[in-house]
Amino acid sequence: MTIADMVYSQVKLLPEPLAREVLAFVVTLREGRDRAEWRDLMQAQAVGLESVWDNSEDEVWNHV
Repeated sequence: MTIADMVYSQVKLLPEPLAREVLAFVVTLREGRDRAEWRDLMQAQAVGLESVWDNSEDEVWNHV
């Protein structure tokens, strides 16, 4: 039996309001991981493009 199966078997026994809380918790966990992956991607792009963004020709855009 997988962890997902075990969670499902336990959640099936809960009253509806508590099952909704479990679902909300799972969604929060997934969104947090997705946000962390997105943040890591954005940071990697920023490092890679730093030399392109940080140049004297584009200095005027730094104050817009």
